[in-house]
Amino acid sequence: MKQAELLIIGGGPAGLCAAISAASCGANVLVAERNKNLGGQLVKQTHMFFGSEKQYASTRGIDITGILLNELNKYKENVEIMTDTTIVGMFEDGVVTALHKEDNYFKIKPDAVVVATGAFEKALAFPNNDLPGIYGAGAVQTLMNVYGVKPGNKVLMVGAGNIGLIVSYQLMQAGVEVAAILDAAPRIGGYLVHASKIRRMGVPILTSHTVKSAIGKEFLEKAIVCRVDDKFNQIEGTEIEFDVDVMCISVGLTPLNELLSMRGCQMKYVPQLSGMVPLRNENYETTIENVFAAGDTTGVEEASAAMVEGYLAGLCAAAKIGHMTDDFEERKNDYVKQLESLRSGPVGKHILSGIEQIVIKGEQYV
Repeated sequence: MKQAELLIIGGGPAGLCAAISAASCGANVLVAERNKNLGGQLVKQTHMFFGSEKQYASTRGIDITGILLNELNKYKENVEIMTDTTIVGMFEDGVVTALHKEDNYFKIKPDAVVVATGAFEKALAFPNNDLPGIYGAGAVQTLMNVYGVKPGNKVLMVGAGNIGLIVSYQLMQAGVEVAAILDAAPRIGGYLVHASKIRRMGVPILTSHTVKSAIGKEFLEKAIVCRVDDKFNQIEGTEIEFDVDVMCISVGLTPLNELLSMRGCQMKYVPQLSGMVPLRNENYETTIENVFAAGDTTGVEEASAAMVEGYLAGLCAAAKIGHMTDDFEERKNDYVKQLESLRSGPVGKHILSGIEQIVIKGEQYV
């Protein structure tokens, strides 16, 4: 049985920031990450971040990983990192089970846990959607930006949110032709600055369109798209055919929080937060004492918000197990103000309306 004061599940932006925050308070921290490297989604994000200086604005995601690791290294005496380690269970007696490199199964008994497992990509249903050449946007980013592999020659991007727009631009930078970007919504969901770059390069953005079917025998050869009405029903006779060998699906993310459900945390489906999320208090503690959650696990947002939530959850988790610092309230208020700033726009109002549904106020669940 491995002992730990604070176990952080996930070494992405939220998990790393939680580790930094908790370790800076004097807590002994164990970070478990299923991949070989820390950083989560940051390691494949070559674009510059928005936000403020505190969220590393104008810095590329791949560089933010290094910044966070350097900061975490300041507390290396009380931080243990286990990569290639998948957490496979959280149980009522507080025991957490882990699998290291697929052959070493062991148990951890932490005083507290911060779950920062992130999110997974949503799929899109259409005929032949399992053909080789049809990827999620995250998979395409990984191929290009982590492994340097060109996914194909001509791409149809499905989804005009920030991820779809950013990955389209990165594909063109890698020498891949983007035939078009389409979105079922009547308007794009991403920032205008990203869409403008795409349009200036001559790529059409088709709103109110969806994929009707994929065509191919051994791999993707063509994609058929069509218009949809205001209820997202396909409109016959509006089909457009694209000769493409890659289709990139970027239709959103869903919080990855099966571990929280397994542990018995109260969950709620909240559309504004993209799926099932845990009820929590203002300290990011769930309905199970000493089990905290941060980042996309609590609702899908930008990585900037995930980092601040990580700092906040790490600070509060450390305080809960006896490592409250003299400047606790000052630091907590600063993180809260950072989140308020990040959520101050139209998209933020949407997120806030979701958060209102899961934050515990007194003894009531709202």
